[in-house]
Amino acid sequence: MNSGKERMIGLGIIAVGLIILLGKLGVFSFLGQYFWPLLILIPGIILHAMYMMRKVSPIMLLPAGILSVYGFLFFLCNTWGWHLMVYLWPMLLLGVAVGLWEYAINDITLPRTLYTGSMILGLVSIFLLIISMLGTGIIYVVAVILIGAGIWLMVNNRTKRKW
Repeated sequence: MNSGKERMIGLGIIAVGLIILLGKLGVFSFLGQYFWPLLILIPGIILHAMYMMRKVSPIMLLPAGILSVYGFLFFLCNTWGWHLMVYLWPMLLLGVAVGLWEYAINDITLPRTLYTGSMILGLVSIFLLIISMLGTGIIYVVAVILIGAGIWLMVNNRTKRKW
């Protein structure tokens, strides 16, 4: 046998052995458990990049937007807990809105109603996201912002008056 072929076979055997060893040590289950949302996020990013390089048509921006938003959402929930879906579920609508919006602004042959519909869906999803977040501790942040805005208006109004 050729020494080059023997080296390649030896390298292949070492690689298979390392894969088996890492699998038995739990490396792949750790990666699969924590980084599986990247399997959704990365194709979305790749589709965006392919469109920017003009390798695919604008219709591919629809799944690209959806996959990117969903991958980000699932990564958040996988990292900090799936209990967050109680509050972040409107991002599922936002993913569709982002995909439709990207498609609508990049394909000039489409009717404007698609753009308008994507904007309405996006605004509805953001409104629902804000409403769902008000059930959490963010209501305290809103209260502090309102108090601060009121104080600022009172102080700012007093400095502009001439007695």
